[in-house]
Amino acid sequence: MVTVPEMRIIGITGMPEVQPGDDLPGQLVDAARNQETPIESGDILVVTQKIVSKAEGRLVPLAGVEPSAFAVSIAERYDKDPRLVELVLRESTRIVRMDQGVIITETLHGYVCANAGIDESNLSGKHLAALLPKDPDASARGIRDAVRKMANADVAVIVSDTFGRPWREGCTNVAIGVAGMEPLADYRGQRDPAGMELKVSVLATADELASATELVMGKLDRVPAAVVRGYAYTPGETGVGPLLRSPERDLFR
Repeated sequence: MVTVPEMRIIGITGMPEVQPGDDLPGQLVDAARNQETPIESGDILVVTQKIVSKAEGRLVPLAGVEPSAFAVSIAERYDKDPRLVELVLRESTRIVRMDQGVIITETLHGYVCANAGIDESNLSGKHLAALLPKDPDASARGIRDAVRKMANADVAVIVSDTFGRPWREGCTNVAIGVAGMEPLADYRGQRDPAGMELKVSVLATADELASATELVMGKLDRVPAAVVRGYAYTPGETGVGPLLRSPERDLFR
């Protein structure tokens, strides 16, 4: 009998609006149980950055932000809120490029993305901005450890966010925090069915899993997390670091 590879992606629904200080792991475990798809050992729990940032209190009222002269000059040039630009600058180590109304920066975490990952969408209060978690790997580990205890299940966790992509239109989810699994699958040195040795085949599995779960989450459907079931990941504790290309190997830096 031929074994057909397959995996399942289960959106987690019915969660309350996440507030600062909430027990996010408990809400995830309860919601999964309530929809009769409890979290199991071997699952990968993918959680959107937005609810992690909310639970960790990474929300900034724009009314309290005093923009610098530099932020004001950028905002005037690109028709943006100078307070938001100021937050982008504070959360960045460098500006990679500014053009066509887009500010691309390298964040304090080492991610290269638009607006330092700062977002104003899907927030209950007006004039609020959500910053990325201070340490997304630590956020993923905290969720992983709590879920393991509450659900009695050995799981991995990915914190995901939506990034744009060079050379291609459209955005996709990527991993910004990882716990309990290796984020890359390295096939270099192995041989394909024709006997050729693989020399450059390294798959960004954490990114691929984050992207796949976005198909059940949507952007307007209030599905802020999902379970990947049936994917045989490699356990590990390296975090998201291996996904970040070093400056000496980055041809576009």
